[in-house]
This record gives sequence, structure tokens and C-alpha cells, in this order.
Amino acid sequence: MNSIVVNLMQVRARIELAALAAKREPEEIELLAVSKTFPSSAVEEAMHAGQSAFGENYVQEAVEKIEKLAKLRPWLTWHFIGPLQGNKTREVAQHFDWVHSLDRLKIAERLSAQRGEFPDLPPLMVCVQINVSEEESKSGISLVEVEELCNAITSLPNLVLRGLMAIPAPHPDPVLQRQAFAAVQDCFKRIQASHFTELGYQFFDTLSMGMSDDLEAAIAEGSTIVRVGTAIFGKRDKISK
Repeated sequence: MNSIVVNLMQVRARIELAALAAKREPEEIELLAVSKTFPSSAVEEAMHAGQSAFGENYVQEAVEKIEKLAKLRPWLTWHFIGPLQGNKTREVAQHFDWVHSLDRLKIAERLSAQRGEFPDLPPLMVCVQINVSEEESKSGISLVEVEELCNAITSLPNLVLRGLMAIPAPHPDPVLQRQAFAAVQDCFKRIQASHFTELGYQFFDTLSMGMSDDLEAAIAEGSTIVRVGTAIFGKRDKISK
């Protein structure tokens, strides 16, 4: 049995245990396999082990991988999870199913307009990224800015607002990990409660948070998508096509 298959089994077991510890159903949490820098062959191995959702950070690398795996497209869901520049939005609008890293209205407007150029594609699922730890090196907006951006996104025709995403500063203490995730969950619940009857918020159900080192803390604080790369594919050395 190859390492990716074993690793997937171990990560799924971690998710199940974390969900049960939080008195949640394991089925509530989706595993997003972060395949950035790994070759298309690794994605195929993971797919044959039952994994269907994959996350990518680098547009050019991702598009090459998606096109190389075009024959498998009906069974795969591609999530863009990295910082997104304006000159890369068209490729993301054309090739991805989800974007987790929206933090500017201008980028959202470009994605919506460009998604509309591909009438055979469904609307793009999007999350707003929060810089919950207020790190200068990270993308995302502050907690106080989130609701305004969410409201603006709901008016765009080719996007569906699904929820929030966060990458807190890494910390070895699970208590401190949970504090950061709890702040995102509080924001999510507040927006959900304020707008649950409004058009544009009917699919606001997603908390994308938690990675290889902190997925247990994220699940304890309501995560619905955990983004795991290293624990599945191994250590990253360089970008591979």
C-alpha cells in the first residue's frame, strides 16, 4: 500500500476522532487535499484512494495540472486557496470550482465577470479570507471588515458566497489554536444569524480552517473544510509539474 493511501487513511481517522471529540458527525467535515507543488500523479493516487477535492495555491502550476488530468475532471473538485492577483483571475474563473481566498471586492468583481464568460460553468463557490492573527505577511481582511465584503459579494451574479476561510498564525498550544479559530467561528455565526433570510446568504455554510498541524483545534471550533497537504503528500521540496 503506497504512502499517500496510508496517509489519507490516517488523516481521515484524525478527522473522525476530532469530530467525535467535538460531538460532531465526521461527515460534516470535508477533507481538502492540498496538492500544490506535487505532481499530477500524486493527485491520481489520492483520487484512487477516494479523495475528490484538491487545493492549489499557484495558478500556473494548478492549471497545468488540471489540464493534464482533464479526463478525470468529472470526479474532481478544484479549490484555489492561495493569494490571488488581478492578472490571474481569468484562469481561476475558467478552471476552478472554489476560491477560498477572496479578500478584495475588485478581485471578486473580476472573478464574477470572467466566470460569466463561460456559460457552461456553474457559479464559482467563494469564501472570504480573514487574517485573524493580523499578520502582515498574510492575505485576508480583518474581522471588522468581513461583513461588508460578504454583503458586496452576494450581489455578484456568478459567485456563490459559501463562508469564511482563515489561516491563523501557527502555534503549538492547542488552546491558543482554538482561540483563533473561535474568533472566526464567532464572526461566521454572527453573519449567518444576521443574514440567514437574505438572498445571497442561503448557501453560507462553510468554515474553511485547519491544516495538518491544527485540524483538531479547527474541527473543535466548527470547521467544515480542513486543508491538509503535508500529512497526505509529504514534505514539500520544490514545485513539480
